[in-house]
Amino acid sequence: MSKIKITAVSTMLATSMLLTGCGLFGGEDVAEEIDPPQDVEYTKDNQKIKEEAKETTKEKESKKAEETLTREVYLIDKNGFVVPQTIDVPKADAAAAEIIEYLVVGGPIDQMLPNGFRAVLPAGTEVKSVNLKENGTLVVDFSPEFKEYKAEDESRILQSLTWTLTQFDAVKNVQLQINGYDQKEMPVNKTPISEELTRADGINMQTEGITDMTSTSSATLYYLSQNADGTYYVPVTKRLDLGKTDEERFTAVVDSLINDVPKGLVGDFNNEAALVAKPEYEDGTVTLTFNKALLNSAEKSQLSKHVVDALALSLTEQKGVENVSIEVKGQKNITVDSGQKLTEEVSRPENINAEAF
Repeated sequence: MSKIKITAVSTMLATSMLLTGCGLFGGEDVAEEIDPPQDVEYTKDNQKIKEEAKETTKEKESKKAEETLTREVYLIDKNGFVVPQTIDVPKADAAAAEIIEYLVVGGPIDQMLPNGFRAVLPAGTEVKSVNLKENGTLVVDFSPEFKEYKAEDESRILQSLTWTLTQFDAVKNVQLQINGYDQKEMPVNKTPISEELTRADGINMQTEGITDMTSTSSATLYYLSQNADGTYYVPVTKRLDLGKTDEERFTAVVDSLINDVPKGLVGDFNNEAALVAKPEYEDGTVTLTFNKALLNSAEKSQLSKHVVDALALSLTEQKGVENVSIEVKGQKNITVDSGQKLTEEVSRPENINAEAF
């Protein structure tokens, strides 16, 4: 029986890194600034010969790594979903205060937007101040332009800000102000605002068909969508009957991934795919055993990378889950659909939707 072990890798940076160098709230970078290579021009026989400094691919990548940091920003796609996109930003822009600028219409994100995506905050919105409290609450004070959004974007703005800012380990929750005044509700559609906005509030919430909220719990799952640039993952928070045991909890997540794809999104699972044994949980690892319908091709022992990623992303959202081990009954030497053999350990995508850029 073939086993695939998926190790979750956090996209958040360590707090110690946030508070040094470029820091959580900005400040000068301690790294020495590197001047870009300058073009040199010569005149010979009345013709200009342009000589550019040459760098190897490795040198360019190394230089880019020295000058930039990877961050996630949550943008709105063509279907209205709030979606993470991973971008490389200058170190000076990598702190919490500066990263908000990449959520503003007309800001630096405009030159980086994937096909069909848009920024979430109204043009002209500025951050007047940020303050991180000892309990991990990040208080963000916006300029009055923050109010100039369409009503239908209200919940999307709350989700984008919360999920973008809580990627920093030091930030546990977010509190909003406008011109120094705490906001108890959003200014346009009057959506109530909790004093502590957290990821537990959900993203792209799907509550259709739920009549009894007390018998269900929130779970964030990852589905697929497409644009002209390719395929990307969309997080969706649902209300599921997660049961009372770990076995019931993980089974509910897997069943929803396969059989309950939200409108406007797709899944890469065969609808006949199913667990053939109860999930097992030990020391942060969930072991799942599927039938052969999980594979794209049983003859080739081929599995979709999207299936692996969706399981990894969704299950590691569950409390206490750090790794996922996937088994396909009666199948050995499984490969991904690209033909690459799967090693024993496959990491959870460190940078979600980075390929869109």
